[in-house]
Amino acid sequence: MYINREQALELKLAPINVEVERGRLRLFAKANGETNPVYSDVEAARAAGYPDLPVPPSFLGNAVELDIPDPLSWMSAIGIDTSSTLHGEQSMVYHAMAFAGDNLTLHRRIVDVYTKKGGALEFAVKKTDIMRGDTLVAESYCSIAVLHPEANK
Repeated sequence: MYINREQALELKLAPINVEVERGRLRLFAKANGETNPVYSDVEAARAAGYPDLPVPPSFLGNAVELDIPDPLSWMSAIGIDTSSTLHGEQSMVYHAMAFAGDNLTLHRRIVDVYTKKGGALEFAVKKTDIMRGDTLVAESYCSIAVLHPEANK
């Protein structure tokens, strides 16, 4: 089943509030092989001039959403069968640094739906504005590819 583009673009996703925790940042740094101590040691971060552990840039992609109960609910809300998806692309635009202890609000919405390969691949693009109060910290774009093998028959 293909995504109804108009309904997807009009879908209202509730904002999500996330507190950035030191433990999550340390685990993320370890999982990514980050050895710079500013990402895992508060004293090293403060010695480098940061107020606390800085949030690694890639953490603000989808990793920041992993604490919510159903981070993929936006896909089912627009009719995507998650068993037939691939991660398509991810990009970020950074405006400000974030740190452990920050309370961030994620404002998510679907900004595009399109097909390629004669309809065999359908893409849904989600944009997330990551805010700290009134400050835009980053914009995250996530593309999910939905496979439609029936399109080539």
